[in-house]
Amino acid sequence: MSGESGQPEAGPSHAGLDWPNPERNRAGVPGGVIRRAGAQGPRSWIQKVLEQIMDSPRQCVTPSEVVPVTVLAVQRYLLEDEPRDTVPKPPLYCYDVTISDGVYQEKCYLDPSLNSLVYQNILKVGIQMRISRVSCLYNEKRIGQGILCIDNVHCGETSDSISLETPFRNRAHQEKPERPLRGGKSHYLALWNNEDPYGDIWLTDKQPEEHNFSDTKIISLSHLEMTWTNRRNFPALLVRILHKSKLRYYGKPDKKMIEPYQTFLEVADSSGTVSVIMWNALCPEWYKSLRVGLVLLLQDYSVKKSYPFRIQPVPVDPQIKLISTMEICLNLRDPPTNIIIIPEKQVKPEWRLPKLNHRFTTRSELDDMPENCICDVIGLLVFVGRVQRSKKKENREDFWSYRWIHIADGTSEQPFIVELFSTSQPEIFENIYPMAYFVCTQLKVVRNDNQVPKLLYLTTTNESGVFITGHRGQPYTYDAKNANRPSTSQAARVEIQERNGKRHQDDEPVNSQYFQTTSTNLSLSNKIRILQGPHANPVAVPQPGASVQTKGIKPGMPSIFNRRANTNASLQGKARKTISDRWESQLWREKKFGLIDHLHYSHVYPESIPRKFMFEHRKFLSEQYNSQPAKYVPPEGRPPKLDDFKSARSLGHFEVTILGLNHEIAIDVAFLPMYCPEDIRTSQIDTLLTSMNYSCAYPQDTTGNDRLPGPRAVAGDIIKAATELDRVHIVGILDICNLGNNKVEVYLHKIYSPENTS
Repeated sequence: MSGESGQPEAGPSHAGLDWPNPERNRAGVPGGVIRRAGAQGPRSWIQKVLEQIMDSPRQCVTPSEVVPVTVLAVQRYLLEDEPRDTVPKPPLYCYDVTISDGVYQEKCYLDPSLNSLVYQNILKVGIQMRISRVSCLYNEKRIGQGILCIDNVHCGETSDSISLETPFRNRAHQEKPERPLRGGKSHYLALWNNEDPYGDIWLTDKQPEEHNFSDTKIISLSHLEMTWTNRRNFPALLVRILHKSKLRYYGKPDKKMIEPYQTFLEVADSSGTVSVIMWNALCPEWYKSLRVGLVLLLQDYSVKKSYPFRIQPVPVDPQIKLISTMEICLNLRDPPTNIIIIPEKQVKPEWRLPKLNHRFTTRSELDDMPENCICDVIGLLVFVGRVQRSKKKENREDFWSYRWIHIADGTSEQPFIVELFSTSQPEIFENIYPMAYFVCTQLKVVRNDNQVPKLLYLTTTNESGVFITGHRGQPYTYDAKNANRPSTSQAARVEIQERNGKRHQDDEPVNSQYFQTTSTNLSLSNKIRILQGPHANPVAVPQPGASVQTKGIKPGMPSIFNRRANTNASLQGKARKTISDRWESQLWREKKFGLIDHLHYSHVYPESIPRKFMFEHRKFLSEQYNSQPAKYVPPEGRPPKLDDFKSARSLGHFEVTILGLNHEIAIDVAFLPMYCPEDIRTSQIDTLLTSMNYSCAYPQDTTGNDRLPGPRAVAGDIIKAATELDRVHIVGILDICNLGNNKVEVYLHKIYSPENTS
């Protein structure tokens, strides 16, 4: 592993405050323009605060005037240990906040005590906030320089008019690449995870170049495997990329690595396949330019014994030897690696480089595939869920980002259900929408045939890749194995167009499929699951601002089942006798006024309701269900409102009250079964009618020409199922979803009756 500690440390000197000069009373702005802070224009609040700090004997001051400023950017980075620290600390992520007062912009350091405002998505781009206390962190190596620190704020609502034309007061804040205000890191991290490349240090301009091989000595991988321990210098490798992993960020407070990144490439020649590890500064330089299928010439690399616990991906060709005794290391130094992308037109047949061999699977074939099998899929997106995050480890600030999607390929009534984790391709992950062609490679099968209904979905692996636009020229389009295979995505498109009967002027069907929206305040959709098991303490549902803990609660019994229907719900379907949309048990009538505590969490926010997709508003809708951006992006024109889009949840939602076994505590939760008779295959068809065991509703079996039951009939069956659980001891699982901005939702995920209640 090559370190980066030899590079000079980047401290506050390059991006701190440039104190106002009282002799000239003016500040330089980009383009050589000089603006006076006096009568020629509006007075800058930022300039006033800086002068107040400079005139104050105290390091921390309260601004003499508190005015609203606009947040233009919230950027995250890892802060290193201070030299005086003797005990390693857990990772501390810090935030730089760029504000504008209408005259100037200023990048400020957010005091770590306010980090929770970012976690809860209260402090975010586009809002107005009032800063009531500031301080200065001085650069003791240079006179007159320091960092403006935000110590106390009040966050307001989103601003209606935001201008990005205001200049930075300090020119250093405009330097490229952007650098954090504190510490020695040369770059910012993505705002919500560590896997996505973020910022302008990530280059994309590496191009293939023809190489003269007459003076280049090349060694095969199999020969290198046999001789590398006896060599000091290694000849060049000529290989093709078969797999590329997502990024791994391994930065720690006590490690002074400037760019602590790592990624794996699985490469092969005619003699075998081996793992290549790219370290540190090479990742920002090369990661986004390298893709599966490219041919590389690698020079000045190093070789080491392979890590014994890493599992290499399954080779694309079982005939190629898997070399697992060594690894190829690429570093910026020790020695500095030389990487050349060879144009495909220069690749010669006599090199016998392996071809790519994708494992494209149809949905009809998936039912027979074993667990953990690896496959690739292609089709049309028919459902896109909101971005969620889950913690990698407890008591840490590191999260996985993921979302659920459905892909239809026309070979089955059921879609592929995919748990899509971030693949270090934010430009795709954040811009997927229904009715787009979608390819996802290296997916793993997850199944459980013992439960009812059977569990079957796909999840991404470390080597997964996604493609959504620009399929022409991608490696899978040259896969000979699929050359004569029917286009499943084309079949899906034809089928959906026939069922929908509507087409967009750009040949895009509209209003036919669904996505789950979240408004821009949902970027922290953190979810925890609560198991209501026996011998546990009552749960305290965490409020935003408190640390979210997973705790058990006692078993209980359902007492109220109340349906909240959508106003635009369809009432089609064969009429049949149903019961009321509300049921209340006699036990609840007796006990509800003597409770010690009654927790109310059955409200469902509008942004949590899946909506029908409209192609012409795809950009707006994509923003609604994505994570909050790190930088403010002005909307195009007058954006629509979320409520303008038709709900895809024809059943509405149910409010369920669960009473504790001791009849002292009750909790109201929401239940959102998914059922849509217009498109049965995109419904998450589980069953509530069999002891409410899953989160969606089965319609009763239909025969002949009978139409599927409408939502009111299905809702009646759900209420009836609840009445059968009167006074029954149940064990349930709840999902607590922290939406950010002081919003919490609690959903009934699963409820069942234990066989033994003793």
